[in-house]
Amino acid sequence: MNTGAAVVGTGADDQVGQAEQAGQVAGAEGDADEPAVARAERAPGSDDTDADDADAEGVESDVKIVAGTGAGIVTEDGIGVEREIPGTSSAFPDSETAETSEAPGTPGSAANAETPGNRVGSEGSADAEAGEGRERAFARSRTPELPPEADISVLDPDVKQELRGLPKGLAEIVGRHLAAAGMLVDNDPELALEHARYARSKAARVAVVREAAGLTAYHAGEWSEALSELRAARRMSHGAGHVAVMADCERALGRPERAIELAREAQGLPLSAEESVELRIVAAGARRDMGQLDAAVVALQGDDLEPKRRDPWSARLFYAYADNLEAAGRTEEAVRWFLNAAQADDDNETDAAERAFDLSPQD
Repeated sequence: MNTGAAVVGTGADDQVGQAEQAGQVAGAEGDADEPAVARAERAPGSDDTDADDADAEGVESDVKIVAGTGAGIVTEDGIGVEREIPGTSSAFPDSETAETSEAPGTPGSAANAETPGNRVGSEGSADAEAGEGRERAFARSRTPELPPEADISVLDPDVKQELRGLPKGLAEIVGRHLAAAGMLVDNDPELALEHARYARSKAARVAVVREAAGLTAYHAGEWSEALSELRAARRMSHGAGHVAVMADCERALGRPERAIELAREAQGLPLSAEESVELRIVAAGARRDMGQLDAAVVALQGDDLEPKRRDPWSARLFYAYADNLEAAGRTEEAVRWFLNAAQADDDNETDAAERAFDLSPQD
């Protein structure tokens, strides 16, 4: 995604707070666990410090760490398409270690397995073991067959610039697998992920490779892996990162309160207008997951929620707003906004017209 000057959620949290005080919002966020992302960025050795600090296996010793955004590797999800969120299955079934970022209270989580007296030491040990296990899994991954059309020339110029920090032969191999991942991600995300994982096993110290691995894992439904890789990419590039995708991963993992916290933290980041809208949509969905239906509606309101607007993201924003209005029981308004979404959807990427028809009174 491109960076821009837009800021996420301007004024939205104030309105949400008013809704909560008025008794319209169910639930409270005060008891939520501190988000893993905030905890990781404050203290070294947290679960955010993953395999990029222990990735010497299978990686060229002279790999150069380069910063960048890597825009244009993979495409965004379809608009208005409902998806079933699967469980948090391990991305590396043959690894001896598993992802430790589980929802609070679930079996195997740190909250259940440890006591305050031993938590710090055991967390550091578990993180180190998890990082080493992921590295072994990446090193053992098979080499997926490259499609003939997977050529490094199709990559975004910024991506190719970062790959120049690698030895020439290695850069060619990694670039071709990244190109294959981008070509396959829409139709065969699992195979695309194999290519992204292979590229990551060869160049784990390059931010754009970690970014590509994270985005491809997201499209393949590997939420924990996607979150881990995108955290690493953001840390290595010192950029805003794909914060909307990261928040969506938190929501998919059953941690909506952490998705909301990420959205709040992003208010000071230079996000593009499109990512700002995507983050608002994710935050609204997280509030809806927590039963805060009125707050979900408020979170989507802004100057760009105007029926006559025709931004590239207008159809998706209008659709999300209509969907949350319906969930809040405001059916007439939902019909009107589904119709607005249908009119803005020139590419017919949503089912907004059908949703409006289904909600309209039938004779």
